[in-house]
Amino acid sequence: MKRSLLALTLLAALPFAATAAEGVSYNYVQGGYVATNGDGNADADGFGIDGSVAVHPNFHLFGGYNQQEIDNTNIDVDQWKAGVGYNYEISPKADLVTRIAYEKFDAGSGFDFDGYSAEVGVRGALGTKVEGYAMAGYEDFEDLDGDYYGRLGAQVKFNQNWGLNGDVKFADGDTQWSVGPRLTW
Repeated sequence: MKRSLLALTLLAALPFAATAAEGVSYNYVQGGYVATNGDGNADADGFGIDGSVAVHPNFHLFGGYNQQEIDNTNIDVDQWKAGVGYNYEISPKADLVTRIAYEKFDAGSGFDFDGYSAEVGVRGALGTKVEGYAMAGYEDFEDLDGDYYGRLGAQVKFNQNWGLNGDVKFADGDTQWSVGPRLTW
């Protein structure tokens, strides 16, 4: 009976004993240039900032903000999100990652929407100086149709703390991409 109870306790604790894959940190802040190539020449560009903080070996909080101006207009679009993620080591250098977030889209003049997103994917070290990820997700805003998307990203590490990050998101004819420096701790 005691052995069964001990085995059951160890089995229940197994998911919480995992840590982030080697070479992958969930503690970072990054910023830089953001651009959107939309349907019907609705292109925009601007700046963004993102970050993540590990609050447990398997959980992290994340958030981001970007502001873009639609080309040939005076319309600014503000987007931000805040959420929680779960990472589970599937190999010594790769994590399975799931994330959910509250999102806000504000283009002014009544185009102000609240929504959510959920995504799942893989993030891992592709070498000592390169990290990458591939995610599939779904986002839904009030009064708008939901949309599936894919995201790909990579970071080239200059040293333990500094790197250059790039991200591309493909969603129903729109492509949003960003590039900029990342500080990792």
